[in-house]
Amino acid sequence: MGDWKAPTDCKYTKTDEWIRIEGDEALVGLTDYAQEHLSDLVFVELPDTGKKIGKGQPFGVVESVKAAADVNMPVSGEIVATNDELESAPEIINSDPYGKGWIVRIKITDPAELNDLMDAEAYTAYCAERE
Repeated sequence: MGDWKAPTDCKYTKTDEWIRIEGDEALVGLTDYAQEHLSDLVFVELPDTGKKIGKGQPFGVVESVKAAADVNMPVSGEIVATNDELESAPEIINSDPYGKGWIVRIKITDPAELNDLMDAEAYTAYCAERE
């Protein structure tokens, strides 16, 4: 098992995104588990701000030396900000996935969808099953 971690202040998806709630907005990014398995990221495609995207829908793409992967919305929301720093330095996701490596800030449109997500303990168990 890797030495990846899942902070307890986030919720998680089965497609390896995290969401950290901040009032009626939230930060979204790729989990430590995902970045470890993708390896060195070389490109991040960010969505346009103002775009409304449904739960489970892709909002961007990350490419590594190994593969490309969609990044999906954990809950329905509107993109209010993107982490433009990732365009020139996608490796920030590798070094700090839960901090400076956030991908988008969203305005949550259906808070009830948060109930479908895993907490850190459930996500850690889910990742362990896939090792």
